[in-house]
Amino acid sequence: MSESAENKIFILQDIPGKGKGLVATNKILKGTRILSEEPIIRVPDDAPDSPALRASISRQVDELTSDQRQAFLSMCNVYPGDTASQYLGIIRTNALPIDTGGAIFIDACRINHACDNNAQKAWNDSIGRHTIHALRDIDKGEEITITYVGVLNNRRTRQEVLRNKFKFTCLCKLCSLPAHLSAESDRRLDEILKLDRCIGREGLMGILSDPKRILGYVDRQVRLYNEQGPDDPGAQVFTERAADGWLVLDGDDSVRVINAKQLARNPSRHDTYENSAAWKTTADDIPQGLGSNEFEDWLWRREKASKADEQGLLRNQAAFPSFIQLPNETDVDESFFESKGGVKYQPRRHWCFLAEIMDYVTLVRLQMEVKDVVGKTIPLFFYTDSRGSEIAPSRLSKGYTIAVLYAQQHAFAFSEPGIRLEDPTLIKIFPLSLRNLLALSDRVLKFSKETNGMMICHGCEKQASSLKKCAKCSLFWYCNAACQKTGWVKKDHKGDCKLLRDGDLKGLFFLNWDSFQEFARFPLARLVLEAPHDDFRAEEAELPL
Repeated sequence: MSESAENKIFILQDIPGKGKGLVATNKILKGTRILSEEPIIRVPDDAPDSPALRASISRQVDELTSDQRQAFLSMCNVYPGDTASQYLGIIRTNALPIDTGGAIFIDACRINHACDNNAQKAWNDSIGRHTIHALRDIDKGEEITITYVGVLNNRRTRQEVLRNKFKFTCLCKLCSLPAHLSAESDRRLDEILKLDRCIGREGLMGILSDPKRILGYVDRQVRLYNEQGPDDPGAQVFTERAADGWLVLDGDDSVRVINAKQLARNPSRHDTYENSAAWKTTADDIPQGLGSNEFEDWLWRREKASKADEQGLLRNQAAFPSFIQLPNETDVDESFFESKGGVKYQPRRHWCFLAEIMDYVTLVRLQMEVKDVVGKTIPLFFYTDSRGSEIAPSRLSKGYTIAVLYAQQHAFAFSEPGIRLEDPTLIKIFPLSLRNLLALSDRVLKFSKETNGMMICHGCEKQASSLKKCAKCSLFWYCNAACQKTGWVKKDHKGDCKLLRDGDLKGLFFLNWDSFQEFARFPLARLVLEAPHDDFRAEEAELPL
């Protein structure tokens, strides 16, 4: 695109509270190259302040045209000093990255920051220019923005980085969200970064040893972002999407786009191709006639999930997070903790980590290998006073589910990250697999709730406004003794009922997870007795069995 054509789609003008900025003069469509610009001043990467550096900068400034020099000197400088430091201060404030360091661009350096930026900056090695592309459609009169920070962190971290490095407080739409929406956004961003660290920590060996789990992490990241043979078709879809993504960010002449397109045409060129036969697909394997959601499920190898209205409480990821979603012991995660009086932090809500015991051994202390709700295997080490001996031998069994209240990620010096258990009152083992526990949670939701005065009989599954509850578990609804017998004999309510008479298990369903008044501890029987039973219609007659 020529300079004259570029200049028609934006204009440099005053932006309230920001100084100068670029504004679209016409609607700019997603993927449009807004500008392509050569640098007027270059500096080496991470070069220390030295006489040699200042001399190099002064020489480059002297070589500028009059208009270029005026444009450079009019740029913002948040590092005021003497005249000798002026050039360096402007560069430190405005430089954008290039292949060998940083550089000044007359137009690109005028683009202001927004955490929810509508454009993307990139250095294009193929053409030796800095490019700006529209990440989404930009309306006429809308300011063009890029991000000054490499990683989109939570609001508090973003604000701290911007204040320290660029000396301003960001007031973009993302940073100006109401408190509850900002907290939800921060929760998603924190989880994305945790997933990123987990993927990076395990590296190539993690991908090769358990590709489905790593793919699940990436899938989860994509979902969170969407809320904010040689020609393997499955690989082809992914690489075509990568090429399309880089096309929007960098333009069709960038090295990343060219490489991604070549890889899409021939995925077998990738170094890790065919490391696992489980991923091999043929052209005939691509399903036809699927809706967008169904195709995404096929592409990402997603397990078939229950319908949202059939998913029980224990599938709630806010209350029952996976390991990667847990807070880290070394950080204050504000989605889990809040400050009282600006000094002491306490949980802002309850949470419980659920995982299935895969193996266990007692050496110096009891240690377990457990698998969480997303299939990640982690270690649990008992640092209780009794080193784990307080766990009854009858509860130590592979395939049982352990529940840990207020669990946090812990970095062990001698093991991969896991959970350090110190308080036995925060630990409970239930005698069933995690899968069966989650399925039981789904049944509890379906057959114990009341919706608009209607309940569902566990025996015949008919809806009615007047049902009776099982006298033993006080949860499941039945029309009569015949339906209860059907549930007991044919639907295994006998087993469910026995499990649900455990006050700790029942307590998981009655605890108000969103409201923290005091620490919950096992046994949870007190919570069951004190909890309001509005959802379960406790006043209804019960069926003895």
